Amino acid sequence: MNLAHIKAVVFDLDGTLIDSRLDFAAICDDLGWPHGTPLLEHIATLGPGAEADRAHQIIRRHENAGAAAAQWMPGAEACLLALIEKKLPLAILTRNMREATEHVLTRLQIPIELVLTREDCAAKPDPQGLHIIAERLRVPCQQMLYVGDYVFDLQVAANAGAASCLYLNGSNQHFLPQADYSIAHFNELQQAFLPHMA
Repeated sequence: MNLAHIKAVVFDLDGTLIDSRLDFAAICDDLGWPHGTPLLEHIATLGPGAEADRAHQIIRRHENAGAAAAQWMPGAEACLLALIEKKLPLAILTRNMREATEHVLTRLQIPIELVLTREDCAAKPDPQGLHIIAERLRVPCQQMLYVGDYVFDLQVAANAGAASCLYLNGSNQHFLPQADYSIAHFNELQQAFLPHMA
């Protein structure tokens, strides 16, 4: 994995840096929607009204419960600290809501300051968030790596012109053809950067 051209790393949050044990099938069951329904995209089709309000409340309850239960993924914290020590700019781009995200950042003391949630920009796979991050970090998207565990993460990187890295979790290997790189453990990412950051 040659990452010599990468000058900044952006991470997905849930399912990548942290395991919040969010059960999307259970969320869909509570909403009465078919399993696999893209939650934010479907809510957007509802328009204002009681149904959308109810959906937001259910998702908010699940996200806050996930934030309270969240734990670091193996090796993720050590990887971030190593990259920070080497002065590599880092950011988080998540489809989660700000309230739950800030809870997780505080609880786990995640050492990343630039964090965009779905209240801050258009949700992935729209590239708006990565464009904002590129501007704030003063690093072009072409020199950024986006690390995530789902197809939206690979798509947002492609849409912004950034490189993508799929964090493998045992059930997402079918996304590999769309990823530029992949890791099964965060020590692989840490080791990929350190030779170029001495």
